[in-house]
Amino acid sequence: MFRDQRLGKSRQDVVEYLSSRDADLRIFHSDLLVDRAHLLMLSEQNLISRDICYQIMAAIDDLMAEGPEALGPGEDVHEAIEAYILQKVGPEGGRMHTGRSRNDEVATCIRLSLREEMLSLMAGQLGLLQTMLHIAADHTETVIPGFTHTQHAQPTTLAHHLLSHADAAARDLSRLEEAYGRVNQSPLGAAAFASTGFMIDRTLTARLLGFEGLVENSMDAVSTRDFILEVLSDMAIVMVNLSRLAEELVLWSTSEFGYLELDNLYASTSSIMPQKKNPDTAELARGKAGSVLGSLVAAHAICKALPMSYNRDLQEITPHLWRAVDWTASTICILEGCLATLKFNKERLEKSSGAGFSTATEIADSLVRKTGMPFRTAHSIVGRIAATGGRPALADLDRIALEMAGYKVSERGFAQSDLEKALDTKSNVALRSNTGGPAPEETERMIKERLKMIALAEERLEQRRECASRALAELKNLRPS
Repeated sequence: MFRDQRLGKSRQDVVEYLSSRDADLRIFHSDLLVDRAHLLMLSEQNLISRDICYQIMAAIDDLMAEGPEALGPGEDVHEAIEAYILQKVGPEGGRMHTGRSRNDEVATCIRLSLREEMLSLMAGQLGLLQTMLHIAADHTETVIPGFTHTQHAQPTTLAHHLLSHADAAARDLSRLEEAYGRVNQSPLGAAAFASTGFMIDRTLTARLLGFEGLVENSMDAVSTRDFILEVLSDMAIVMVNLSRLAEELVLWSTSEFGYLELDNLYASTSSIMPQKKNPDTAELARGKAGSVLGSLVAAHAICKALPMSYNRDLQEITPHLWRAVDWTASTICILEGCLATLKFNKERLEKSSGAGFSTATEIADSLVRKTGMPFRTAHSIVGRIAATGGRPALADLDRIALEMAGYKVSERGFAQSDLEKALDTKSNVALRSNTGGPAPEETERMIKERLKMIALAEERLEQRRECASRALAELKNLRPS
């Protein structure tokens, strides 16, 4: 529509190549809200008449009710909407674009739609956190093996392990919260990039749309997509963290581990092997993390080295954004449900907690506490015991200590009862009551604190949701004064 007066008719393949209609469906409703806010501002500033404002807004209301299916052909949704308005109102409908460019319009629509998606993402992340913490609260005394390098390392608890994932998820939530404030800024009124000679009111449109402020510099307002890069980065971190959880669900559900079983709702079977119960949801969560990372890299590559100000390259970013949003949101939801329905094999977990001589560190620590020997000496003594592959005996400790330190540990206060306590996995865990440790009383404290944090985050989320929804609800009911 726009190009015909200046450049003449275009080839169909060129039109299709330039088109962003499919991706633009995501911002259809946001575009109509932006149109409404812009119109009200134009009327308030006496840049269009009240009568024309009413007519155009009535057409917008019709289109809102009919949906995007009512749009005719067009290079993008903005052009198609304007064509719809012109058809309904006539040439006077063209006044809607006074003081505005597609450049600031699309940037505003993306931010408005992304704002809603982020609110949903944060709500999902809060639900996942709550599920993790509620499961952890039931397992503060469930002793399990802890791993480094995928090898048995030290005993811990299931609560402690789940808290490690929960704390990562809490940081992910915090990053999304911080990014929200930078996303929720209005570029509307920047026009093509050099603002406009019409005396518009950018603050008014920002307020009508529920934005917290302005992307003030008009060139920056239309050319930046760093807010997309930031949200993509945050989602990529969410997915990387969730991929670690997903990997453990896959490993721990194998017969070799046998630590947990996924609910049938979150598993699949084989088309040829009837005995199979495959953790497909966890595997896909792991795979979708790679897809989100791909979107992040693609978006950075598109933005790299673009000169100021607006460039059409930016059109290629939004499909990556919306796909990543969908992948991240669905993964959060699926893994939350998967966790909520897991069955843990407590007997297998506790039996496995002492495998691989995982209590060796506590034996060395006990030698230090009881005999006063340097830790490195104790480490060497226990290392010699570990090399034999057998169950440590006090006599063996005495023999090696005499050889390495010049005295028997039993002569320095280390008794058989100390060795037995060090070998007991529950005692191991109970001793580790320092801040952040796996001792039951410490994990209980951490769970309570994090539940308080979630409650505060829910309040902040509700406030943001209320501010945005109230502004848009008022906008839909406003008429030119």
